[in-house]
Amino acid sequence: MTLTAPPQVQTHLPGPPRIATLNLLRRMARDRLDVMTTVSRRYGDAVKLPLGPKQMLFFNHPDHAKHILADNPGNYLKGIGLVHARKALGEGLLTSEGEVWKAQRKVIQPAFQAKRIAAKTEVIAAEAAAMVERLRRHSGGGPIDVRAEMTGLTLGVLGRALLETDLGVFENIGESFEAVQDQAIFEMMTLSSVPQWVPLPKQLRFRKARAELDRIVAELAADRSAHPTESGDDIMSRLIAQAGNDPNDPVARARMRDEMVTLLLAGHETTASTLSWTFHLLSGHPEVWERLHAEATEVLGDGPITYEHLHGLTYTNMVIQEVMRLYPAVWLLPREAAGDDVVGGYHVPAGSDVLLCPYTLHRHPDFWDRPDEFDPDRFDTKRAATRPRYAYIPFGAGPRVCVGSSLGLIEAAVVTATVVRALKLTTVPGYKVRGEPMLTLRVRGGLPMTVAEV
Repeated sequence: MTLTAPPQVQTHLPGPPRIATLNLLRRMARDRLDVMTTVSRRYGDAVKLPLGPKQMLFFNHPDHAKHILADNPGNYLKGIGLVHARKALGEGLLTSEGEVWKAQRKVIQPAFQAKRIAAKTEVIAAEAAAMVERLRRHSGGGPIDVRAEMTGLTLGVLGRALLETDLGVFENIGESFEAVQDQAIFEMMTLSSVPQWVPLPKQLRFRKARAELDRIVAELAADRSAHPTESGDDIMSRLIAQAGNDPNDPVARARMRDEMVTLLLAGHETTASTLSWTFHLLSGHPEVWERLHAEATEVLGDGPITYEHLHGLTYTNMVIQEVMRLYPAVWLLPREAAGDDVVGGYHVPAGSDVLLCPYTLHRHPDFWDRPDEFDPDRFDTKRAATRPRYAYIPFGAGPRVCVGSSLGLIEAAVVTATVVRALKLTTVPGYKVRGEPMLTLRVRGGLPMTVAEV
């Protein structure tokens, strides 16, 4: 009988030399997407990145993602970026760990049950129809900022569908969240080495934004406590009830605040980014727009969208999936190894900062042909079945998979179909559209587009 020797565990990952640290930090500050793309292509699927006092272990293979997110998730805590975002977001579902995370997830999860989300299709359709009417008024005129329109739309859906309130009365909420994202990335890039009392313009803007978000959450909670909803089972009511049942009142109310701020950010920003990228890509691919328009016209007719219509929007859903492949809203999944581990044959010491990057994984040439091209047909059922499950993780994976993924997909499909049935949006010629990798991957500086009726 021949015994096969176990594979040798390697202790040294390839990557840029330590001397390249300063240059790498400068490039990360300027264009994080380019850095992640360049090092993955140059050094392979497992790379060590020297970033200041940190050594980042970057893994870029479906098997690596499966191991870290699904097979051994208990060993991987929230890492760089998300840890530093706690100064901005507190201990919400996005940044918390352990028992705190489990308790918060238990409170919020019921609001995202499939039947409940399906029942919100009418709300989403009404918000989308109202936006189309606003856009129609600009038909044949000058450009409008589609990113701003999508942000307003998704905040409207979040308010009505999950909180049963009107968020439109808070005019500064979008600006406040931009400041929060800026601060979170600043904390990540400086490894929280700059105290928040230092009066930098960015930090002053963040302090003002945090105070504004605290005010908004307090006002929402006070209004809901004074005017309970009929069901009493919306997310806000559930968080208020949880805080009221906790004997450690200040801690409970702080957690309610953190969860509300996280929900307000994650609940609108990710879908707004996906929709912005969708209409930009459709502008550059008229043949895809034509197929979408034909499908929307055939399936929807002239009436409002219902949940039953979604089953017929096959190509629309393929387009949304392809957009999320090229521009995943959650572009980076940072983790920290609690204990020693082995990933892809490489030793991961306890305390290591570990990075998974859906943006580069979704463009891996071993799993995606013509990876940089926009091709919704790659999500045809037969073609999709040939790819590894973890080659595509726009919502993460494992126990911490995005709780709002079903709502996001329904919202993206409903809005896309509603718009393309009536309007054609065109990116302003000569305008350079670039990604801005913050907590989410959004369009940098807005998205000016012109509107035409069809």
